[in-house]
Amino acid sequence: MKLKTKNLLTLAELTPKEFLGLIDDSIKLKKELKKGSNKPVLKNKTLAMIFQKPSTRTRVSFETGMFQLGGHAINLSSNDMQLSRGESVEDTAKTLSRYTDCIMARVYSHDLLENLSEHSSVPVINGLSDSFHPCQILADFMTIKEKKKKLKGLKIAWIGDGNNVCNSMIYGAALSGIEMSIATPKEFAPDKDVVKKSKKSTTIELTSDPLVATKNADVVVTDTHSSIHNSDPKRIKKFLPKYQVNSKLMKTAKNDAIFLHCLPAKREQEVTSSVIDGTQSVVWDEAENRLHTQKALLAALIRA
Repeated sequence: MKLKTKNLLTLAELTPKEFLGLIDDSIKLKKELKKGSNKPVLKNKTLAMIFQKPSTRTRVSFETGMFQLGGHAINLSSNDMQLSRGESVEDTAKTLSRYTDCIMARVYSHDLLENLSEHSSVPVINGLSDSFHPCQILADFMTIKEKKKKLKGLKIAWIGDGNNVCNSMIYGAALSGIEMSIATPKEFAPDKDVVKKSKKSTTIELTSDPLVATKNADVVVTDTHSSIHNSDPKRIKKFLPKYQVNSKLMKTAKNDAIFLHCLPAKREQEVTSSVIDGTQSVVWDEAENRLHTQKALLAALIRA
């Protein structure tokens, strides 16, 4: 499928049909790969990957995905680029647009991504910013669709920090018809504008009680309470032990509820090993699905 949007920075650029279409395309690509099929739909296409931050899943999934689709990916650490010597984002965008067919950037500031996309003539993908992580949510909803065979009508419980992943998951819920109940400390609630906009399309509940959020939930999700964006160890004390996903909390969700975490996880902080390694956990399928959703997204944005 082709997308009407040139860039993917938040998920809000997509229509429900496009979002669901990407999920279905991802599942199809996964099945094809398992059968040994790799159609070179991006032959002679090149992806520039800009990394301001460390990366495991984002880098490997994008680079592998481009290879499997017949294209090529270039890893660009911001420290090795002229950006580190003062070249502007605008000039960088214009230059890379002359060499490559798409730019993926994993950055600290979402403003940088918006500036990059404004001055790039090729598509720009948000590989993670301080405000959003749309690529992760594509993989999350693909995993939910695989396990639950549907999306609309399900309930997601988000526990912990209303961070960049949470913001994009709210958009994903609105695009798919999934309900969300989000339990955070009041000062760590998700973006108000994202919530307001998404409430027009689905139910988004905000609470400070994890037990309220997980009641009758089909999916339980958490993320680290401290990240590259917020590394202050004092933050942890505001989340623990109340916002830890453990076996006791999982029992308040549905018996067949699944557990998601975008990884990397800080075990025994936001989640216990008994949960992340337990039978309800699908985090490794979720991690694998980053590959398949990156491929679907790349093909939709830059396929001739």
